Amino acid sequence: MPEGIHVQKESGMISFKGPKGELAIPILPFLKIAVNASSIQVSPHTTMKQSRANAGTMWSLINNAVEGITLGFSKTLQIEGIGYRANMEANSLMLSLGYVQPVKFDLPEGISVSLDKNLIKLAGIDKHLLGETAARIRQLKKPEPYKGKGIRYQGEIVRRKVGKKAAAAA
Repeated sequence: MPEGIHVQKESGMISFKGPKGELAIPILPFLKIAVNASSIQVSPHTTMKQSRANAGTMWSLINNAVEGITLGFSKTLQIEGIGYRANMEANSLMLSLGYVQPVKFDLPEGISVSLDKNLIKLAGIDKHLLGETAARIRQLKKPEPYKGKGIRYQGEIVRRKVGKKAAAAA
């Protein structure tokens, strides 16, 4: 455990407090969790397959919580297309995506956004909430395969298809 992190085991929950904020994780069934000053020990309660799987999942959730409250997580979305843009209004993201009306996306608590030309940079301490928010924003206008217009993750490769004109000429 890094220094500056306070861990507390309560009834059915593990709470983490660090420099970036606080997170609470529910404890999965069939597990024994021991919290020490410098470490957290997760072990299966029984020899069932589900308890071993839960031990690995719980270890991952604890690891992500510790990383989130110390360093934080970020994802970047890229807007591709003529006339497609994003603006911030209060705690909402206003997206012009080629529809008649701009799309208003209310940001969940704990997610911060910064805009830079055609990039939407999301940041937060909860990895699950950040990934879900990025996926919901991408869902508003997925990248289409013919012109590649839409919202995509930065670095995502969109497989392009040949249009009707190019296929008829061949």
